[in-house]
Amino acid sequence: QVQLVESGGGLVQPGGSLRLSCAASGSIFSIMPLDWYRQAPGKERELVASITSAGTTNYADSVKGRFTLSRDNAKKTVYLQMNSLKPEDTAVYYCNAYKKYVGNYWGQGTQVTVSS
Repeated sequence: QVQLVESGGGLVQPGGSLRLSCAASGSIFSIMPLDWYRQAPGKERELVASITSAGTTNYADSVKGRFTLSRDNAKKTVYLQMNSLKPEDTAVYYCNAYKKYVGNYWGQGTQVTVSS
């Protein structure tokens, strides 16, 4: 079993930065790939960034070069550093851990609002 708790969201001006954290419980964290998704009002949930258990990352084109995903297996935490934020980045951001035959786990989400 894995429980995920996101934090770090808030209100930021365009061009600003935020760092989201996703803290996990459970002994299997280190083998789980982790993703960040976001969902804006009236839109479908979209994949923002992914990190494998080995630390390989992938990003959506819309955030490439601005967002950086990392993980600290000792702290059972993943971090999403978001720079050069734009109003279109406004959404609820969700942490997800999924591995076939292990499970699919979601956090409760954290709101990110980019506005002047």
